Amino acid sequence: MNLQVRHKSEYSYEPEALRVSLRIKLFPSRFDGQYIRSWNVSVNGEEVHPIYMSGYGDDVALWQSTDKAKSVVVLAEGVVETENRNGVVADLPRRPPKGVFLRSTPLTAISDEIRELAEAAVDKQNPLATCHSVCDAVHEAVAYRPNATSAATTAAEAMAGGAGVCQDHAHVMIAACRSIDIPARYVTGYLNAADEEEDTLETHAWAEVFIDGLGWVGFDASNAVCPTDHYIRLACGLDADDATPIKGHVVGESDISLAAEVAVVDSTQQ
Repeated sequence: MNLQVRHKSEYSYEPEALRVSLRIKLFPSRFDGQYIRSWNVSVNGEEVHPIYMSGYGDDVALWQSTDKAKSVVVLAEGVVETENRNGVVADLPRRPPKGVFLRSTPLTAISDEIRELAEAAVDKQNPLATCHSVCDAVHEAVAYRPNATSAATTAAEAMAGGAGVCQDHAHVMIAACRSIDIPARYVTGYLNAADEEEDTLETHAWAEVFIDGLGWVGFDASNAVCPTDHYIRLACGLDADDATPIKGHVVGESDISLAAEVAVVDSTQQ
C-alpha cells in the first residue's frame, strides 16, 4: 500500500516567543515492510533534515528560530510504501538492549489494577498469545473516549477511569506487559482508517512488545489489532513523552496553542 501523508502542526505564541527550539522526530522508520518513497519536513517553509539517530533508531532533526516567533508551522508530507507484516518490526537500524524497555516511567507506572489485568492474561507456554490477550483486555477495560484524558494522564489513571484515547491504551498495554517482565515500548505514527468514508486520518499511537525468537511486535489496543499496512511507524520511546514527534522549548512567557491537521490517503491506485 502507498500511503500519502500530509501532517501540519501550527504553534501560536501569545505574546510572541523570544526564541523557539524544536526537536523533531517526524521521519518514518526504515525497516522490512516500510519503505520511504518520498518525504519532506519543513519548519516555516525551511526544509529540515535529520542530524542524528537516537539510541532507539529514530531520525531526529533540530530547529531553532533566529528571531522572535508569533507562530511556527511544522509540515511533514510524503509517500510511504507499507506491507502487512502482522505487526512484526524487523531490521530496524539500531537494536537497543530489550531490558531498557522494562523501565517504568511516571506515565507508565504499574498499578495493582493493571498488574491484575496482565496476570490474568498470562499463557506461560506462549508469550505471543499472552500479549494478544493483554491487548484484548486493555481494549475492553479502557473504552475509547476523546477528551476523557489529557497528555498528562497516567496509565494507572486511565485504567481506573476506564476511558481514554490511543495514548492511554498504549500506556496501559505497556505497563501491563512490563508488569509480567515483557519489554514494551511506545510507538507514534499514522493510521489510515480503511473504514472511514474519507481518507482523512489522525496521528496514532500503539505499543510494541519484545517476544523472544520473534523480536518486536506491534499491538494497537485502541483497535485490538496488530498494525497492518494501514499503519506508518514514526518513532518509539519509553512512553508518549519520550516518543513524541515534536518537542519544543520556548523562551519567554507565552501562552501556546496548537492547531493540527493530518490526512493520510491510500494512493496505491492513483
